[in-house]
Amino acid sequence: MIDNKHYMKLSGLEPLVVTPEINFVNIGERTNITGSKKFARLILNGQYDDALDVALDQVRGGAQVLDVCMDEGMLDGEAAMVKFLNLLASEPEISRIPIMIDSSKWAIILAGLKCIQGKGIVNSISLKNGKEEFVNQAKTIKKFGAAVVVMAFDEDGQADTYDRRIEICERSYRVLVDEVKFNPQDIIFDPNIFPVATGMDEHKKNALDFFLATQWIKENLPGAKVSGGVSNVSFSFRGNNPVREAMHAAFLYHAIHHGMDMGIVNPTMLEVYDDIPKDLLEKVEDVLFDRREDATERLLDFAETVKASGKKEAVNEAWRSDPVSKRIEHALVKGILDYIVEDTEEARLELSNPLKVIEGPLMDGMNVVGDLFGEGKMFLPQVVKSARVMKKAVAYLEPFMPLPEEGQEKSSLKKILMATVKGDVHDIGKNIVGVVLACNSYQIIDLGVMVDAQKIIDEAIKNKVDIIGLSGLITPSLDEMVNVASEMERQGLKIPLLIGGATTSRIHTAVKIDPVYSGTVVHVMDASKSVPVAGEAISEETKEAYRLQIKETYAKLREDHEAKQSAKQLVTYQEAKANPVAIDWDVVDPVVPNTTGTTVLKDLDLHILRKYIDWTPFFSTWMLSGKYPKIFDDPIVGVEAKKLFDDANKMLDQLIEEKWLLANAVFGIYPVQRTEDDAIVLDENANEIGKFHFLRQQGKKGKGVPNRSLVDYLHPNKKDYLGCFAVTSGIGMESKLAEFQKEGDDYNDILFKALADRLAEAAAEYVHELVRKEYWGYSSEESLANDSLIREEYVGIRPAPGYPACPEHSEKETISRLLDMEKNSGITLTTSYAMYPTSSVSGFFFANPESKYFGLGKIAEDQVASYAERKGISLADAERLLSPNLAYQPHKKLASQPI
Repeated sequence: MIDNKHYMKLSGLEPLVVTPEINFVNIGERTNITGSKKFARLILNGQYDDALDVALDQVRGGAQVLDVCMDEGMLDGEAAMVKFLNLLASEPEISRIPIMIDSSKWAIILAGLKCIQGKGIVNSISLKNGKEEFVNQAKTIKKFGAAVVVMAFDEDGQADTYDRRIEICERSYRVLVDEVKFNPQDIIFDPNIFPVATGMDEHKKNALDFFLATQWIKENLPGAKVSGGVSNVSFSFRGNNPVREAMHAAFLYHAIHHGMDMGIVNPTMLEVYDDIPKDLLEKVEDVLFDRREDATERLLDFAETVKASGKKEAVNEAWRSDPVSKRIEHALVKGILDYIVEDTEEARLELSNPLKVIEGPLMDGMNVVGDLFGEGKMFLPQVVKSARVMKKAVAYLEPFMPLPEEGQEKSSLKKILMATVKGDVHDIGKNIVGVVLACNSYQIIDLGVMVDAQKIIDEAIKNKVDIIGLSGLITPSLDEMVNVASEMERQGLKIPLLIGGATTSRIHTAVKIDPVYSGTVVHVMDASKSVPVAGEAISEETKEAYRLQIKETYAKLREDHEAKQSAKQLVTYQEAKANPVAIDWDVVDPVVPNTTGTTVLKDLDLHILRKYIDWTPFFSTWMLSGKYPKIFDDPIVGVEAKKLFDDANKMLDQLIEEKWLLANAVFGIYPVQRTEDDAIVLDENANEIGKFHFLRQQGKKGKGVPNRSLVDYLHPNKKDYLGCFAVTSGIGMESKLAEFQKEGDDYNDILFKALADRLAEAAAEYVHELVRKEYWGYSSEESLANDSLIREEYVGIRPAPGYPACPEHSEKETISRLLDMEKNSGITLTTSYAMYPTSSVSGFFFANPESKYFGLGKIAEDQVASYAERKGISLADAERLLSPNLAYQPHKKLASQPI
């Protein structure tokens, strides 16, 4: 078992641990001035703020590392690198990922190293100018704690054979590791990808030599990673995109299998490996592996017959003549429902036992699905469709199943109990994890949402489950998870506990949950990671060693966390208040709204809301990484993303036409008086009708950088105005979901929930626009397309309780009371401040043109005490409400107490 210390660890504000489960690291290269005309134009014109949007697009599009290059003859590269990196550091959404400083000039690399926060990558150094320069540069990079890309290049030139590749990489490695004492995990080799099928004999082994060199590096240079530029391999087929796409896909597939960890690939020039026509694939792989003397000629001849007119998917029914077990496997892998009942009946008659059908051909087929998903050859939407086929087959077999005798198990499958914890109503992520686990031979017992600790424990014992999985989306759910773990310990359970959900994290699991439960506790980042974790946690051969390893890892995380907290630079709350956002209030005057008070908008037109949908988060729900609409061109997920998008729009047509959902909105615009970090809400007669309590950043800031609070956007002396809102698109969801669940249709169940969530966000966008242009009227002339709305190019912001600028959820209570939310919209709050229906959004409207989003970060005890006093609650309650943002450990053990 590989310990965490053997992984490459990078970071921006957040860590990126390059584990084996991360098949390939995506490097966003559009902030490379030599690779993006738009970025180059913005930088050369001095439009650095606009250039930040390019970086933001990369991050939101799924980049795990951001490549920054300022090598341009007409540019002061050092100054540009420093300026841009400093701007990146001020944007938490961008600076959370690691930075790759990319330059051929050492002075620019050095300037960049002095700016980046966290642990980045230098691209690149090599031995081409001799060992002395190489060592000096490596020592400097090591001093800054960065990883490094090493080119296979020495004093005699680029490595162009297998022997030269391994010779230079081994020599570089030995110098770095033995002499410089460089961490092997921080070394990334680029062994040079060169063209194949050029007609020159010396180029025949270019791809094969790269594969073998990659494999040799991974086997002989412990810890080192491999990168490369894939598009070079198809250089001789310029102009024939279908062949180039196939070459890139096949090369990348085999390179990854030989150990390639990261690289830059043109997304418009890559086919899905399994979709490459077999005759073309054979000829491409003949070239890549130099399998035939005439491989180049055969591919060249074949290329003449390949038209660039597009790829057609022929309907092939030949599989219907296969044996029934193979037909069932094919139906599961392809998600085909048409014949599954008749094939299942045939298998039942053949095996004379319905249970043998489930544990035989059906589970065999699902194991194939699980393997393909694990290898990156299938994606989540396909897996969910496979599960739908499986459920239809099992539902058909159930009437034929004999009742188990007393004490006899109905199935030998391992059981996993899953639940969204008390106070929380969100379950899309939990459902997705359940589907993925079910595809890997686990029996899922889903208790649903709002499940209290004792019910979880009782059902786990009753059903003799092997694992318990807890899910939650809102921050109060974190405390409830601690409560469940504490109760499991008190009642003597030893069942492994999996923790997941949007607000959960590895560090929270290590610091808060693991210490209160002696059994295995593991944080699972997403559905794809759940399968290997579950396997190790319950296997008789590995479970105890795995428990001890996780305990040791989490103990080390706690120690590191405590050390960081004590060393974290915070200012006092008084100092933070003395450094607010600097606004010239002589220039910025409050805009008096056209309409004040509460406005109710019932039964919003879903046709209108549809136009406001931001589709990028929709794909993220399905674990498809990429920005809409560019995701359709993605070499890996593009085809499935387009199928999913088409399915979603078909369902949208139907749900709008048949009125599956009702969308309501309520908002209010009220006069407010700012007092310290609170906003007092007034009625028309200036009587107090509510109060909002805002929080302020306490991190130590550089010169001219404020400690922000949302209250800074309200006038400190004059009467100002503040809006709040609540929207839902979830009225009526339950009846349709019940239909899907009765049919065992996970795919449409998850699709429907995801669309309802998108419509709720669209409703918030639509209502905000109405407020800006009509009801408040401070941007009455605004005319923005949906893309511009998504990029938040409008004036003002709409932050929501529970999100980075105002992470404390209980402020929703005041919003609810002011808006009479349940009566006017149909939305209720749970005891943990989750909104029901789940497809609901609430928040604030700020009109100040200086307002912007930010993250609160960690806060100190003096601000927590002030917050408790202003809010009229105990310090203990304030600490529980603010626990994810505390920069200190509370004096009492509060974790297991309910809010």
